[in-house]
Amino acid sequence: MTYLDYQASTPLAPEVKAAMTPWLDRFANPHSPSTEGRRAAAAIEVARDQVARLLPEGGALAFTSGATEALNWAIKGVSELGPRRKLVTIATEHAAVLDTAEWLGARGVEVVRLGVGPEGLVDLDEAAVAIDDSTALVAAMLVNNEIGVIQPIVALSQLARRAGALMLCDAVQGYGRMPLPEGPDMIALSAHKIHGPKGIGALWVGEGVRLDPLLHGGAQEMLGRSGTLSPMLCAGFGEAARLMTQNMSDDRAHVDRLWTAARTALGPDWTLNGSATDRYHGNLNLRREGLDAARLLTDCRDIAFSLGSACASGSGRPSHVLRALRLTDRQARSSIRLGFGRYTAEDELVSACQRLDQAARSQRVVG
Repeated sequence: MTYLDYQASTPLAPEVKAAMTPWLDRFANPHSPSTEGRRAAAAIEVARDQVARLLPEGGALAFTSGATEALNWAIKGVSELGPRRKLVTIATEHAAVLDTAEWLGARGVEVVRLGVGPEGLVDLDEAAVAIDDSTALVAAMLVNNEIGVIQPIVALSQLARRAGALMLCDAVQGYGRMPLPEGPDMIALSAHKIHGPKGIGALWVGEGVRLDPLLHGGAQEMLGRSGTLSPMLCAGFGEAARLMTQNMSDDRAHVDRLWTAARTALGPDWTLNGSATDRYHGNLNLRREGLDAARLLTDCRDIAFSLGSACASGSGRPSHVLRALRLTDRQARSSIRLGFGRYTAEDELVSACQRLDQAARSQRVVG
């Protein structure tokens, strides 16, 4: 199996597995005052420091069950406070943001979903009009999970601050792969997108930001989050973050080489979806005229790639991200996403891309 689905999840780093394994036998509750409990709590604090090294100075970092919880917590926690009743976000955001916004909209919060242009980038002039003194929160993704486009987070943060609103950044696909932009008041993360374990994420909150809790029942964790933390998952997240800190420049250079090799191997009949310049190169989202992408997925089942967000797979609907780029349903259904990174070998990627291109050509001949 050639694995090219890094946006859905990344392979577990061997060093992460080694850091997690001892905690299978160390079962003490980290919130217990016992000696073993304190040892577990100390390991969690080491992990917290490791994750925080790639984040802004100051503030507080709370571990969560994943980025979905972190985003829900940030959006609902802010919206429940104060008189402002407006949320501004972008039409290409992850479902964890858009669905939470829809939930708030049904409860009287005004929700503005900013559109994007054909390259997938938000119009800052439109954003400036939408972000006003009634806005409580602006929520925007750093790197889009489907098309890899990088949004202007610094500029959006400045607009939010000027209006007296808070800024939430979904940095799941960008954390550890690039320096995080200045400006956000809250940042959501996920471990399994950086070669860490599934089931753990984090929410960073800047100084002075106050949130209502999402979960109630003990407030054991930072920022009042309730629930017993897993030292094993925290240790894995921490080690994954340490490796991202250590390998960021090497990982990025490797991904840039893979991007060039993949584009060459696929050839000229594939059209890039989204900006060619403002994007992360480990995400290659392409379409081909007349392609049945679902059939290609079946024809090349020993190559792991996707047709869009893993969260929306099986829905049968065209990607909301690709439709926001003003692609037709047919164009959206003729698109595939290839994701690669640290553990992708260049020769393996080139071979997979050549096979995908050949299988796509065969559709035209048979069809």
